Amino acid sequence: MGFESSDDAAVYRISESAAVISTVDFITPPVDDPVWFGRIAAANSLSDIYAMGGRPLTALNLVMFPARKLGTELLRGILLGGHEKVSEAGACLAGGHSVEDEEPKYGLAVTGVVSPDRILRNIGARPGDHLLLTKPLGTGVLFNACRARKLPWPELERILPEVAALNGAALEVALNYDIHACTDVTGFGILGHSLEMARGGQVGIELSYGALPFYPNALAMYRRGQTTGSNRANRDMVKDSLRMDARLTDQEQELLFDPQTSGGLLLAIPPDQAEDLLVELHTQGVSSSRKIGRVVESTTAGLRVVD
Repeated sequence: MGFESSDDAAVYRISESAAVISTVDFITPPVDDPVWFGRIAAANSLSDIYAMGGRPLTALNLVMFPARKLGTELLRGILLGGHEKVSEAGACLAGGHSVEDEEPKYGLAVTGVVSPDRILRNIGARPGDHLLLTKPLGTGVLFNACRARKLPWPELERILPEVAALNGAALEVALNYDIHACTDVTGFGILGHSLEMARGGQVGIELSYGALPFYPNALAMYRRGQTTGSNRANRDMVKDSLRMDARLTDQEQELLFDPQTSGGLLLAIPPDQAEDLLVELHTQGVSSSRKIGRVVESTTAGLRVVD
């Protein structure tokens, strides 16, 4: 698997029983705290391995940092946070590369492994499948609102453990079920990544707005006039494929285009297994998991949002 589809990582078979997953991701600081920056960036990078059904093995740091301007103490915090998450994932941090840059950026190049017959892809969703999401939405506007001093840091800080939580726990549970399609929800927002899944399976996707989980304060920040630099592009990405049947305010609609950092897994699963998976996810601590919609037959891949 390479770039011919919109899957989350490349996969290369090395034997009948093993395939290597390769992915890379780095971000600018979503928060000022260096350790939390490292944790979030690392979890975000590791997530693509989980989205393919795999297990991370090694990670390499990718560091762009103005060391002459900011010194190295902040950098130590960023690397510490990243190392914590790599270790938590059971992987090995095996080095990396750094360059002097005007704006801090951090992430990981990650190598993982997966059995060729257990690879998860964002194609394969079937009509009748239910859709489950394992983390809330709204990180984009919350990060920007805190930076703009519209949201106090303590209000943001209390959600960061869930933002930085690895998707490994959710995947471990999901692999016990017949997952037809999987992706993680990141920069394109819930609608953008749902559209990729719809196109991959040549199906329609119907999302229930009332079932979507949102982080506290996310809607309030849109109501205060905060937005992100990606909302407009995310809206343009889906506008020709979107049918909006939900009765939503402009601010409520913006949450559908909110770009996520270290977002949850979006899973398509047969309807007779969805409730059992949801219960097990909650039992295993993935407590924000919700059933958010369904896959429907469609002559053209598209999205529909209902109340």
